[in-house]
Amino acid sequence: MATTSASFLSARSSSASARGKTCTSKSSSSSSRITSEQTHHRLKKTTKRSTTKTTKIRAVMTPPEQQRVFTRDLKRPDENGRYGGVYGGKYVPETLIPALLNLEREYEKLKTDPAFIEEFDQVLKDYVGRANPLYFAERLSERYKKPDGSMPHIYFKREDLNHTGAHKINNAIGQAILAKRMGKKRIIAETGAGQHGVATATVCARYGLECIIYMGAADMERQKLNVFRMRLLGATVTPVRTGTSTLKDATSQAIRDWVTNVETTHYILGSVAGPHPYPMMVRDFHSMIGKEVREQAMEKWGGKPDILIACVGGGSNAMGLFHEFVNDEDVRLIGVEAGGEGINLGQKHAATLTLGKPGVLHGSFSYLIQDEEGQIIEPHSISAGLDYPGIGPEHSFLKDFGRAEYYPATDQEALDAFVFTSRLEGIIPALETSHALAYLEKLCPTLPDKCKVVLNFSGRGDKDVTQAANFLNISGEVDI
Repeated sequence: MATTSASFLSARSSSASARGKTCTSKSSSSSSRITSEQTHHRLKKTTKRSTTKTTKIRAVMTPPEQQRVFTRDLKRPDENGRYGGVYGGKYVPETLIPALLNLEREYEKLKTDPAFIEEFDQVLKDYVGRANPLYFAERLSERYKKPDGSMPHIYFKREDLNHTGAHKINNAIGQAILAKRMGKKRIIAETGAGQHGVATATVCARYGLECIIYMGAADMERQKLNVFRMRLLGATVTPVRTGTSTLKDATSQAIRDWVTNVETTHYILGSVAGPHPYPMMVRDFHSMIGKEVREQAMEKWGGKPDILIACVGGGSNAMGLFHEFVNDEDVRLIGVEAGGEGINLGQKHAATLTLGKPGVLHGSFSYLIQDEEGQIIEPHSISAGLDYPGIGPEHSFLKDFGRAEYYPATDQEALDAFVFTSRLEGIIPALETSHALAYLEKLCPTLPDKCKVVLNFSGRGDKDVTQAANFLNISGEVDI
Protein backbone atom coordinates (compact mmCIF):
# COMPACT_ATOMS: atom_id res chain seq x y z
CA MET A 1 0.00 0.00 0.00
CA ALA A 2 1.41 3.36 -1.01
CA THR A 3 1.79 5.80 1.83
CA THR A 4 2.49 9.49 2.14
CA SER A 5 6.25 9.82 2.46
CA ALA A 6 7.75 11.83 5.30
CA SER A 7 10.26 13.14 2.76
CA PHE A 8 7.44 14.59 0.72
CA LEU A 9 9.41 17.69 -0.25
CA SER A 10 12.57 15.97 -1.45
CA ALA A 11 13.36 14.96 -5.01
CA ARG A 12 13.65 11.23 -5.52
CA SER A 13 15.34 9.37 -8.34
CA SER A 14 13.68 6.57 -10.25
CA SER A 15 14.11 3.01 -9.09
CA ALA A 16 12.45 1.53 -12.15
CA SER A 17 14.43 0.92 -15.30
CA ALA A 18 13.47 2.31 -18.68
CA ARG A 19 11.31 -0.04 -20.68
CA GLY A 20 11.82 1.62 -24.06
CA LYS A 21 8.16 1.73 -25.06
CA THR A 22 6.91 3.57 -28.09
CA CYS A 23 3.95 5.07 -26.21
CA THR A 24 6.16 7.50 -24.30
CA SER A 25 8.22 10.29 -25.82
CA LYS A 26 7.90 11.03 -29.50
CA SER A 27 11.68 11.28 -29.67
CA SER A 28 13.86 8.35 -28.61
CA SER A 29 16.56 8.59 -25.97
CA SER A 30 19.41 6.36 -24.90
CA SER A 31 18.61 7.04 -21.25
CA SER A 32 15.50 7.16 -19.12
CA ARG A 33 16.91 10.07 -17.13
CA ILE A 34 17.58 13.58 -18.40
CA THR A 35 21.30 14.31 -18.15
CA SER A 36 22.99 17.69 -17.94
CA GLU A 37 24.35 17.17 -21.48
CA GLN A 38 20.85 16.56 -22.84
CA THR A 39 19.59 19.57 -20.92
CA HIS A 40 22.29 21.83 -22.33
CA HIS A 41 21.55 20.67 -25.88
CA ARG A 42 17.80 21.15 -25.48
CA LEU A 43 18.12 24.55 -23.93
CA LYS A 44 20.30 25.78 -26.78
CA LYS A 45 17.57 24.71 -29.21
CA THR A 46 14.85 26.20 -27.03
CA THR A 47 16.63 29.53 -26.73
CA LYS A 48 16.87 29.74 -30.50
CA ARG A 49 13.23 28.97 -31.20
CA SER A 50 11.87 31.06 -28.35
CA THR A 51 13.02 34.43 -29.69
CA THR A 52 9.62 35.48 -30.96
CA LYS A 53 7.89 38.80 -31.46
CA THR A 54 7.24 40.48 -28.12
CA THR A 55 4.73 42.91 -26.71
CA LYS A 56 5.02 46.07 -24.65
CA ILE A 57 5.38 43.92 -21.53
CA ARG A 58 8.99 43.43 -22.67
CA ALA A 59 9.76 46.81 -21.10
CA VAL A 60 9.49 45.37 -17.58
CA MET A 61 11.64 42.32 -18.27
CA THR A 62 15.05 41.80 -16.72
CA PRO A 63 18.19 40.83 -18.65
CA PRO A 64 17.78 37.06 -18.01
CA GLU A 65 14.38 37.18 -19.69
CA GLN A 66 15.63 39.24 -22.60
CA GLN A 67 18.41 36.74 -23.18
CA ARG A 68 16.10 33.74 -22.68
CA VAL A 69 19.06 31.58 -21.63
CA PHE A 70 17.80 28.70 -19.51
CA THR A 71 19.56 27.30 -16.48
CA ARG A 72 19.88 23.54 -16.19
CA ASP A 73 17.88 22.59 -13.08
CA LEU A 74 14.60 20.98 -14.13
CA LYS A 75 13.14 20.68 -10.64
CA ARG A 76 13.92 23.90 -8.78
CA PRO A 77 13.80 27.62 -9.55
CA ASP A 78 16.99 29.67 -9.29
CA GLU A 79 17.79 32.06 -6.44
CA ASN A 80 15.49 34.67 -8.03
CA GLY A 81 12.55 32.30 -8.19
CA ARG A 82 12.84 31.74 -11.95
CA TYR A 83 12.37 28.39 -13.65
CA GLY A 84 15.12 27.88 -16.18
CA GLY A 85 16.33 31.34 -15.22
CA VAL A 86 13.39 32.83 -17.13
CA TYR A 87 9.84 32.21 -15.91
CA GLY A 88 8.55 33.25 -12.49
CA GLY A 89 10.11 35.97 -10.34
CA LYS A 90 8.44 38.59 -8.14
CA TYR A 91 6.53 41.31 -10.02
CA VAL A 92 4.72 42.84 -7.06
CA PRO A 93 4.38 46.19 -5.23
CA GLU A 94 7.28 47.00 -2.91
CA THR A 95 4.90 46.54 0.02
CA LEU A 96 4.84 42.79 -0.63
CA ILE A 97 8.55 42.17 -1.16
CA PRO A 98 9.37 41.84 2.59
CA ALA A 99 6.37 39.54 3.06
CA LEU A 100 7.44 37.31 0.16
CA LEU A 101 11.03 37.16 1.38
CA ASN A 102 9.84 36.27 4.89
CA LEU A 103 7.46 33.65 3.48
CA GLU A 104 10.31 32.09 1.52
CA ARG A 105 12.57 32.01 4.60
CA GLU A 106 9.85 30.49 6.78
CA TYR A 107 8.98 27.90 4.16
CA GLU A 108 12.62 26.88 3.64
CA LYS A 109 12.95 26.33 7.40
CA LEU A 110 9.63 24.58 7.75
CA LYS A 111 9.98 22.08 4.92
CA THR A 112 12.90 20.36 6.67
CA ASP A 113 11.38 20.62 10.16
CA PRO A 114 10.58 17.07 11.38
CA ALA A 115 7.68 18.34 13.52
CA PHE A 116 6.07 20.06 10.53
CA ILE A 117 6.58 17.06 8.27
CA GLU A 118 5.05 14.76 10.88
CA GLU A 119 2.03 17.04 11.39
CA PHE A 120 1.48 17.52 7.65
CA ASP A 121 1.71 13.80 6.89
CA GLN A 122 -0.58 12.90 9.80
CA VAL A 123 -3.27 15.38 8.74
CA LEU A 124 -3.04 14.15 5.14
CA LYS A 125 -3.56 10.59 6.36
CA ASP A 126 -6.24 11.06 9.03
CA TYR A 127 -8.11 14.14 7.77
CA VAL A 128 -7.72 14.05 3.98
CA GLY A 129 -7.63 10.28 3.58
CA ARG A 130 -4.33 9.88 1.76
CA ALA A 131 -2.97 7.89 0.08
CA ASN A 132 -5.87 7.77 -2.39
CA PRO A 133 -6.15 4.90 -4.91
CA LEU A 134 -4.65 4.44 -8.34
CA TYR A 135 -7.73 2.97 -10.02
CA PHE A 136 -7.75 0.92 -13.24
CA ALA A 137 -10.54 2.35 -15.43
CA GLU A 138 -11.26 -0.91 -17.23
CA ARG A 139 -14.37 0.05 -19.19
CA LEU A 140 -12.90 3.39 -20.25
CA SER A 141 -9.78 1.54 -21.40
CA GLU A 142 -11.94 -0.84 -23.44
CA ARG A 143 -13.50 2.15 -25.20
CA TYR A 144 -10.18 2.45 -27.05
CA LYS A 145 -9.77 -1.25 -27.88
CA LYS A 146 -8.56 -1.84 -31.44
CA PRO A 147 -9.75 -4.61 -33.79
CA ASP A 148 -6.69 -6.69 -32.88
CA GLY A 149 -7.69 -6.55 -29.20
CA SER A 150 -4.93 -4.19 -28.11
CA MET A 151 -5.77 -1.24 -25.87
CA PRO A 152 -4.12 1.19 -23.47
CA HIS A 153 -4.49 0.70 -19.73
CA ILE A 154 -5.92 3.89 -18.21
CA TYR A 155 -5.59 4.55 -14.49
CA PHE A 156 -7.17 7.35 -12.45
CA LYS A 157 -5.26 8.93 -9.59
CA ARG A 158 -8.29 9.49 -7.38
CA GLU A 159 -7.81 13.02 -6.00
CA ASP A 160 -11.61 13.28 -6.13
CA LEU A 161 -11.73 10.97 -3.10
CA ASN A 162 -9.87 13.45 -0.90
CA HIS A 163 -11.79 15.25 1.83
CA THR A 164 -13.57 18.20 0.08
CA GLY A 165 -13.54 16.34 -3.25
CA ALA A 166 -10.43 17.61 -5.04
CA HIS A 167 -6.66 17.93 -4.91
CA LYS A 168 -6.86 21.48 -3.52
CA ILE A 169 -6.92 20.36 0.12
CA ASN A 170 -3.27 19.20 -0.03
CA ASN A 171 -1.90 22.71 -0.51
CA ALA A 172 -4.48 24.35 1.74
CA ILE A 173 -3.40 22.23 4.71
CA GLY A 174 0.29 22.87 4.12
CA GLN A 175 -0.20 26.62 3.91
CA ALA A 176 -2.57 26.72 6.90
CA ILE A 177 0.05 25.04 9.09
CA LEU A 178 2.64 27.46 7.70
CA ALA A 179 0.40 30.47 8.48
CA LYS A 180 -0.17 29.19 12.00
CA ARG A 181 3.59 28.85 12.53
CA MET A 182 4.06 32.43 11.25
CA GLY A 183 1.44 33.78 13.66
CA LYS A 184 -1.00 34.84 10.92
CA LYS A 185 -4.63 34.39 12.00
CA ARG A 186 -6.40 35.96 9.01
CA ILE A 187 -6.48 33.95 5.77
CA ILE A 188 -7.52 35.11 2.31
CA ALA A 189 -7.83 33.10 -0.88
CA GLU A 190 -9.15 33.32 -4.42
CA THR A 191 -11.29 30.66 -6.04
CA GLY A 192 -12.76 29.91 -9.44
CA ALA A 193 -14.64 26.62 -9.38
CA GLY A 194 -14.91 26.93 -5.62
CA GLN A 195 -12.82 23.86 -4.77
CA HIS A 196 -9.85 25.88 -3.52
CA GLY A 197 -12.26 28.11 -1.61
CA VAL A 198 -13.90 25.10 0.01
CA ALA A 199 -10.50 23.60 0.86
CA THR A 200 -9.32 26.89 2.38
CA ALA A 201 -12.54 27.36 4.36
CA THR A 202 -12.20 23.77 5.56
CA VAL A 203 -8.67 24.15 6.90
CA CYS A 204 -9.51 27.52 8.46
CA ALA A 205 -12.35 25.85 10.35
CA ARG A 206 -9.97 23.05 11.32
CA TYR A 207 -7.35 25.48 12.69
CA GLY A 208 -9.60 28.28 13.96
CA LEU A 209 -8.50 30.93 11.44
CA GLU A 210 -10.50 33.83 10.01
CA CYS A 211 -11.27 33.11 6.35
CA ILE A 212 -12.14 35.49 3.49
CA ILE A 213 -12.67 34.05 0.01
CA TYR A 214 -12.74 36.19 -3.13
CA MET A 215 -14.81 34.73 -5.95
CA GLY A 216 -15.96 36.19 -9.24
CA ALA A 217 -19.68 36.95 -9.29
CA ALA A 218 -20.07 34.94 -12.51
CA ASP A 219 -18.37 31.95 -10.89
CA MET A 220 -20.55 32.28 -7.80
CA GLU A 221 -23.59 31.95 -10.04
CA ARG A 222 -22.37 28.78 -11.74
CA GLN A 223 -20.93 27.25 -8.54
CA LYS A 224 -23.72 27.90 -6.02
CA LEU A 225 -23.17 24.62 -4.19
CA ASN A 226 -19.56 25.46 -3.36
CA VAL A 227 -20.53 28.98 -2.27
CA PHE A 228 -22.96 27.44 0.22
CA ARG A 229 -20.29 25.00 1.42
CA MET A 230 -17.79 27.81 2.04
CA ARG A 231 -20.30 29.86 4.00
CA LEU A 232 -21.42 26.80 5.95
CA LEU A 233 -17.79 26.30 6.97
CA GLY A 234 -17.67 29.85 8.35
CA ALA A 235 -15.92 31.68 5.51
CA THR A 236 -16.86 35.14 4.26
CA VAL A 237 -17.36 34.81 0.50
CA THR A 238 -16.88 38.17 -1.20
CA PRO A 239 -18.20 38.53 -4.78
CA VAL A 240 -15.89 40.25 -7.27
CA ARG A 241 -17.76 42.15 -9.98
CA THR A 242 -14.88 43.74 -11.88
CA GLY A 243 -13.73 42.60 -15.32
CA THR A 244 -15.44 39.37 -16.32
CA SER A 245 -16.15 38.49 -12.67
CA THR A 246 -14.14 35.27 -12.89
CA LEU A 247 -10.93 33.77 -11.46
CA LYS A 248 -8.54 36.40 -12.83
CA ASP A 249 -10.53 39.17 -11.16
CA ALA A 250 -10.85 37.25 -7.88
CA THR A 251 -7.07 36.77 -7.82
CA SER A 252 -6.48 40.47 -8.43
CA GLN A 253 -8.81 41.39 -5.56
CA ALA A 254 -7.13 38.92 -3.20
CA ILE A 255 -3.74 40.47 -4.00
CA ARG A 256 -5.15 43.95 -3.26
CA ASP A 257 -6.37 42.71 0.11
CA TRP A 258 -2.98 41.21 0.88
CA VAL A 259 -1.18 44.46 0.02
CA THR A 260 -3.44 46.31 2.46
CA ASN A 261 -3.31 43.77 5.29
CA VAL A 262 0.05 42.10 4.80
CA GLU A 263 1.08 42.31 8.48
CA THR A 264 -1.84 40.23 9.76
CA THR A 265 -2.84 38.18 6.73
CA HIS A 266 -1.57 35.12 4.89
CA TYR A 267 -2.68 34.62 1.30
CA ILE A 268 -3.30 30.93 0.50
CA LEU A 269 -2.82 31.12 -3.25
CA GLY A 270 -4.48 28.13 -4.85
CA SER A 271 -2.28 27.39 -7.84
CA VAL A 272 1.33 27.19 -8.98
CA ALA A 273 1.04 30.77 -10.25
CA GLY A 274 1.81 34.12 -8.60
CA PRO A 275 5.11 35.50 -7.29
CA HIS A 276 7.90 33.34 -5.92
CA PRO A 277 7.84 31.34 -3.64
CA TYR A 278 4.19 30.44 -4.32
CA PRO A 279 4.70 28.35 -7.49
CA MET A 280 7.39 26.27 -5.78
CA MET A 281 5.56 26.04 -2.46
CA VAL A 282 2.18 25.04 -3.91
CA ARG A 283 3.84 22.47 -6.16
CA ASP A 284 5.70 20.97 -3.20
CA PHE A 285 2.51 20.72 -1.15
CA HIS A 286 0.96 18.72 -4.03
CA SER A 287 4.05 16.64 -4.81
CA MET A 288 2.78 13.62 -2.91
CA ILE A 289 0.44 12.98 -5.86
CA GLY A 290 3.31 11.94 -8.12
CA LYS A 291 5.19 10.21 -5.31
CA GLU A 292 2.18 8.04 -4.53
CA VAL A 293 1.74 7.27 -8.23
CA ARG A 294 5.34 6.06 -8.49
CA GLU A 295 4.89 3.70 -5.53
CA GLN A 296 1.44 2.51 -6.63
CA ALA A 297 2.56 1.88 -10.21
CA MET A 298 5.45 -0.21 -8.98
CA GLU A 299 3.04 -2.25 -6.85
CA LYS A 300 0.48 -2.71 -9.64
CA TRP A 301 2.64 -3.48 -12.67
CA GLY A 302 6.23 -3.31 -11.51
CA GLY A 303 7.29 -0.16 -13.34
CA LYS A 304 6.56 3.47 -14.10
CA PRO A 305 3.64 5.01 -15.99
CA ASP A 306 4.26 5.59 -19.67
CA ILE A 307 2.12 8.72 -19.84
CA LEU A 308 0.89 11.19 -17.23
CA ILE A 309 -2.01 13.44 -18.17
CA ALA A 310 -3.78 16.22 -16.26
CA CYS A 311 -5.93 19.26 -16.90
CA VAL A 312 -4.18 22.62 -16.69
CA GLY A 313 -5.65 25.94 -15.57
CA GLY A 314 -3.10 27.59 -13.29
CA GLY A 315 -1.52 24.16 -13.19
CA SER A 316 -1.37 22.88 -9.59
CA ASN A 317 -2.80 19.38 -10.02
CA ALA A 318 -0.65 18.79 -13.10
CA MET A 319 2.55 19.92 -11.33
CA GLY A 320 1.70 17.75 -8.34
CA LEU A 321 1.59 14.78 -10.71
CA PHE A 322 4.44 15.77 -13.05
CA HIS A 323 7.09 16.91 -10.57
CA GLU A 324 8.11 13.47 -9.35
CA PHE A 325 8.70 12.34 -12.96
CA VAL A 326 10.24 15.43 -14.54
CA ASN A 327 13.67 13.78 -14.81
CA ASP A 328 12.24 10.47 -16.06
CA GLU A 329 12.48 11.10 -19.78
CA ASP A 330 10.71 7.85 -20.63
CA VAL A 331 7.55 9.17 -18.93
CA ARG A 332 5.54 11.44 -21.21
CA LEU A 333 3.92 14.49 -19.57
CA ILE A 334 0.72 15.90 -21.10
CA GLY A 335 -1.28 18.89 -19.90
CA VAL A 336 -4.73 19.67 -21.31
CA GLU A 337 -5.93 23.27 -21.43
CA ALA A 338 -9.38 24.77 -21.82
CA GLY A 339 -10.01 25.17 -25.56
CA GLY A 340 -13.37 26.84 -24.89
CA GLU A 341 -15.26 27.49 -28.12
CA GLY A 342 -12.19 26.50 -30.14
CA ILE A 343 -8.76 27.91 -30.93
CA ASN A 344 -9.49 29.48 -34.30
CA LEU A 345 -9.38 33.24 -34.78
CA GLY A 346 -12.28 34.94 -33.00
CA GLN A 347 -13.17 31.97 -30.80
CA LYS A 348 -13.00 32.34 -27.01
CA HIS A 349 -10.76 30.01 -25.04
CA ALA A 350 -8.29 29.71 -22.15
CA ALA A 351 -5.55 27.86 -24.07
CA THR A 352 -2.66 29.85 -22.60
CA LEU A 353 0.24 27.61 -23.62
CA THR A 354 -1.27 26.79 -27.00
CA LEU A 355 -1.84 30.37 -28.15
CA GLY A 356 -0.36 32.67 -25.50
CA LYS A 357 2.85 34.70 -25.32
CA PRO A 358 5.12 35.44 -22.34
CA GLY A 359 4.20 38.39 -20.13
CA VAL A 360 3.50 39.44 -16.55
CA LEU A 361 0.33 38.69 -14.59
CA HIS A 362 -0.34 38.40 -10.86
CA GLY A 363 3.30 38.81 -9.89
CA SER A 364 4.87 36.30 -12.26
CA PHE A 365 6.42 36.18 -15.74
CA SER A 366 4.81 33.37 -17.71
CA TYR A 367 2.69 32.63 -20.76
CA LEU A 368 -0.50 34.73 -21.03
CA ILE A 369 -3.40 35.19 -23.38
CA GLN A 370 -2.71 38.76 -24.50
CA ASP A 371 -3.07 41.02 -27.51
CA GLU A 372 -0.34 42.82 -29.46
CA GLU A 373 -0.46 45.69 -26.96
CA GLY A 374 0.16 43.39 -24.01
CA GLN A 375 -3.42 43.65 -22.74
CA ILE A 376 -5.04 40.54 -21.28
CA ILE A 377 -7.58 38.86 -23.54
CA GLU A 378 -10.47 37.66 -21.40
CA PRO A 379 -10.45 33.86 -21.27
CA HIS A 380 -13.42 31.54 -21.63
CA SER A 381 -14.12 28.02 -20.44
CA ILE A 382 -17.17 26.08 -19.39
CA SER A 383 -15.00 25.11 -16.42
CA ALA A 384 -14.61 27.85 -13.82
CA GLY A 385 -11.39 26.27 -12.57
CA LEU A 386 -9.69 26.53 -15.98
CA ASP A 387 -11.08 29.96 -16.89
CA TYR A 388 -7.77 31.79 -16.36
CA PRO A 389 -5.58 33.73 -18.85
CA GLY A 390 -2.25 32.75 -17.30
CA ILE A 391 -0.31 29.64 -16.31
CA GLY A 392 2.18 28.67 -13.62
CA PRO A 393 5.75 29.59 -14.62
CA GLU A 394 7.07 26.06 -14.25
CA HIS A 395 4.65 24.90 -16.94
CA SER A 396 5.95 27.64 -19.23
CA PHE A 397 9.47 26.38 -18.66
CA LEU A 398 8.52 22.74 -19.28
CA LYS A 399 6.79 23.75 -22.51
CA ASP A 400 9.72 25.76 -23.87
CA PHE A 401 12.22 23.15 -22.75
CA GLY A 402 10.21 20.49 -24.56
CA ARG A 403 9.75 18.30 -21.49
CA ALA A 404 5.95 18.51 -21.39
CA GLU A 405 3.27 18.71 -24.07
CA TYR A 406 0.16 20.87 -23.86
CA TYR A 407 -3.02 20.54 -25.92
CA PRO A 408 -6.48 22.15 -25.81
CA ALA A 409 -9.86 20.46 -25.33
CA THR A 410 -13.02 22.38 -26.18
CA ASP A 411 -16.09 22.88 -24.01
CA GLN A 412 -18.02 20.38 -26.11
CA GLU A 413 -15.26 17.78 -25.95
CA ALA A 414 -15.12 18.17 -22.16
CA LEU A 415 -18.90 17.79 -21.87
CA ASP A 416 -18.78 14.64 -23.99
CA ALA A 417 -16.08 13.24 -21.70
CA PHE A 418 -18.12 14.25 -18.64
CA VAL A 419 -20.92 12.02 -19.94
CA PHE A 420 -19.00 9.00 -21.23
CA THR A 421 -16.77 8.78 -18.15
CA SER A 422 -19.81 8.90 -15.85
CA ARG A 423 -21.54 6.16 -17.81
CA LEU A 424 -18.53 3.91 -18.33
CA GLU A 425 -16.96 4.11 -14.86
CA GLY A 426 -19.72 5.30 -12.53
CA ILE A 427 -17.55 8.25 -11.52
CA ILE A 428 -18.75 11.79 -12.27
CA PRO A 429 -15.70 13.96 -13.05
CA ALA A 430 -15.32 17.66 -12.46
CA LEU A 431 -15.53 19.70 -15.66
CA GLU A 432 -11.86 20.54 -15.14
CA THR A 433 -10.93 16.86 -15.05
CA SER A 434 -13.19 16.27 -18.05
CA HIS A 435 -10.78 18.24 -20.23
CA ALA A 436 -8.01 15.72 -19.55
CA LEU A 437 -10.46 12.87 -20.14
CA ALA A 438 -11.48 14.46 -23.43
CA TYR A 439 -7.93 14.38 -24.76
CA LEU A 440 -7.90 10.59 -24.38
CA GLU A 441 -10.09 10.51 -27.50
CA LYS A 442 -7.16 11.82 -29.56
CA LEU A 443 -4.34 10.21 -27.61
CA CYS A 444 -5.48 6.63 -27.11
CA PRO A 445 -5.90 5.60 -30.77
CA THR A 446 -2.17 6.31 -31.20
CA LEU A 447 -1.03 4.10 -28.30
CA PRO A 448 0.23 0.50 -28.33
CA ASP A 449 -1.20 -2.36 -26.31
CA LYS A 450 -1.05 -2.08 -22.52
CA CYS A 451 0.45 1.40 -22.58
CA LYS A 452 0.11 2.64 -18.99
CA VAL A 453 -1.68 6.01 -18.86
CA VAL A 454 -2.20 7.72 -15.48
CA LEU A 455 -4.76 10.52 -15.50
CA ASN A 456 -4.98 12.81 -12.49
CA PHE A 457 -8.67 12.72 -11.56
CA SER A 458 -8.38 16.14 -9.95
CA GLY A 459 -11.92 16.54 -8.64
CA ARG A 460 -15.43 15.15 -8.52
CA GLY A 461 -18.27 16.60 -10.55
CA ASP A 462 -21.01 17.16 -7.96
CA LYS A 463 -20.43 20.91 -8.21
CA ASP A 464 -20.90 20.84 -12.00
CA VAL A 465 -24.00 18.69 -12.38
CA THR A 466 -26.50 21.56 -12.64
CA GLN A 467 -24.37 23.49 -15.12
CA ALA A 468 -23.68 20.39 -17.21
CA ALA A 469 -27.38 19.49 -17.25
CA ASN A 470 -28.20 22.95 -18.58
CA PHE A 471 -25.69 22.58 -21.40
CA LEU A 472 -26.51 18.97 -22.20
CA ASN A 473 -30.27 19.29 -21.75
CA ILE A 474 -30.43 15.80 -20.33
CA SER A 475 -34.12 15.07 -20.55
CA GLY A 476 -33.72 12.26 -23.03
CA GLU A 477 -30.76 10.21 -24.18
CA VAL A 478 -27.27 11.59 -24.70
CA ASP A 479 -24.99 9.64 -27.01
CA ILE A 480 -21.86 8.20 -25.44
